[in-house]
Amino acid sequence: MRPNLAGWIFAGPALIVIGVFFGIPVFAALLLSLTDFDLYALADMNNLRFVALGNYAELLRTPMFWKSLANTTYFVAVGVPLSIAVSLGTAMLLNARVARFKALFRTALFAPVVTTLVAVAVIWRYLFHTTYGLVNWALGYLGIAPVDWLGDPAWAMPTIMLFAVWKNFGYNMVIFLAGLQAIPQDLYEAARIDGASKWRQFLHITLPMLGPVLLVVGVITISGYFQLFAEPYVMTRGDPLQSTVSVLYFMYEEGFKWWNLGRASAVAFMLFLIILAITTLLLHFGRRKDLV
Repeated sequence: MRPNLAGWIFAGPALIVIGVFFGIPVFAALLLSLTDFDLYALADMNNLRFVALGNYAELLRTPMFWKSLANTTYFVAVGVPLSIAVSLGTAMLLNARVARFKALFRTALFAPVVTTLVAVAVIWRYLFHTTYGLVNWALGYLGIAPVDWLGDPAWAMPTIMLFAVWKNFGYNMVIFLAGLQAIPQDLYEAARIDGASKWRQFLHITLPMLGPVLLVVGVITISGYFQLFAEPYVMTRGDPLQSTVSVLYFMYEEGFKWWNLGRASAVAFMLFLIILAITTLLLHFGRRKDLV
C-alpha cells in the first residue's frame, strides 16, 4: 500500500467527522447569512428570501453592532495584555528554583480553568454585589464606600474583565511554564557572571526566548476574548446601559431573542473576519521577527 493512500485512510475518519460536524454547519450558516431567515421563514419556507450581502450592509448601519464591537474591542485591548502579564508573571514565580510546593501551586492556579464558567460567574456576581457582596464588605472594612461593580457602566466591563483574567490565566500559565523550562540555564548563568540584573535578564533573555510562545499565547487569547459571551450573559445581561454587550451577545439576541437568524449568522461571520484579520497581522508580525 502506498504511504499517501495509507495516510488518507487513517486520516479519513477524522476528516469525515470534521466535515460533518464543522464544515457543513459553517457552510449552512454562511448560506443563512445571505438570506432574511427569521421567525416567518421558520414557520413557512416560502417566506425565505435571498438578500445577498444585505444583512452585512444592514449591520454596518446598526448602532448596536458598533457599540457591541467597541465593548468587545475594549475588553480585548485591556484584557489580553493583562491576562498575558498575569500568566507570565505566575509562570515565572512557579519556575523559580526557590519556589516550594510547586505541584500544589500549579494545581491550585490551574483550577479556575477547569471550573464551570457559568457556576463561577454566578458566584462572582454575588461576590461583587453592591449590598452584601464580599468585595464591598472588605472595602467597607477599610473605610471605602461601596461600589456598584456590576451596575455602574464605568465598572461593569472592568469587573467582567477581572473575572475573565482570573478564569483563564491558568491555561496560558501552563504554556509559559513549558516555554520557561525550555530556556537553557547557561544563558542566565552567563548573564549573572556579566553582572546583569534580574530585569535585564528578563528583557534580553526571557522575552526573546519566549517570542514564539508569546505569539501563540497572544493568538489564542485574542481569539478567545473576542468570543466574550457567557460572562456578560450571566453577570449583567448586557447592562448597565448596554455597556457589557459583546458581539456574541448581540448575535445571541439577534438570533434567539428577535429570531433574525440571517442577521445573527452575518454577525458571526463579521466577527470571524475581524478575528482572522487580527490573527493574520500577528502572524505576519511574527514572521518578520522570525518568531514562526
